[in-house]
Amino acid sequence: MRVAPVGGTAVQDHVALAEIELCGELIIAASAADVERLSLDCIDAVLRVAEERAGTRNDPGAEA
Repeated sequence: MRVAPVGGTAVQDHVALAEIELCGELIIAASAADVERLSLDCIDAVLRVAEERAGTRNDPGAEA
């Protein structure tokens, strides 16, 4: 059986950390909402989907 080494060898997964942050923002938005479910538009606003898409269009190195 292998166990993770103890000490300062923590690996940071930046994608996982970003996903956790976005999930947290969705949880906050859902708890503050006056409705039972967030609309897709509200979810997109919380996740800043439009901003991300606009950034992708302006980034010549980004894939479509």
